[in-house]
Amino acid sequence: MRRDVIETPTTLSQSSFLSVEKDIERILTKLFFENQPHNRQLLRLLVIPTKDCLSNTTKTEYIEKVRNTTLASLVEEGYIKLAPKIAMPEHEKIKSYIIISFDNFTQSGNPQFRDCTIHFDIICHTDNWVMDNFQIRPIKIAGYIDGILNNAKMTGIGELNFMGLNELVLDEVLSGYTLSYRATHGSDDSIPDEEND
Repeated sequence: MRRDVIETPTTLSQSSFLSVEKDIERILTKLFFENQPHNRQLLRLLVIPTKDCLSNTTKTEYIEKVRNTTLASLVEEGYIKLAPKIAMPEHEKIKSYIIISFDNFTQSGNPQFRDCTIHFDIICHTDNWVMDNFQIRPIKIAGYIDGILNNAKMTGIGELNFMGLNELVLDEVLSGYTLSYRATHGSDDSIPDEEND
């Protein structure tokens, strides 16, 4: 008689790892679609690769590009990446990228969650770093992300606390900064019941 050694549980216990996709959606919604007018500025920095992307507020092309950008299109068009890979096909227009990653999971005070570090790798083509008025694109992007997220309390993610901003050089064409936050969970965080979503 054969007996299976490993039993498959009928239900999964609650785990913060299972909520990472919801966490990413919450973060992106907060960054790009909840904080007027800051989200529009952040969108401009990401999807308009010109020096005047912030200073030219009347150009119809820029206004339409921002208006027609959705959360799904940011991911589909490669501006937001959830895997640590940047492919630059021949003839692709120059882009700026934000790669989001979760790291250093540790136990928290709330048994439903694990504290973790959230990294935002902000990578820009070096030809597009300097904008009007000596603004530096990847630092400007980091500034908007930090202004929106630092010390923000986000249910399901926890409180985000700034850890650091470090230079990230990939090669002579792509470089930027890594912006890091510690997500600390408290007792007011809870995993919503999936049946009620």
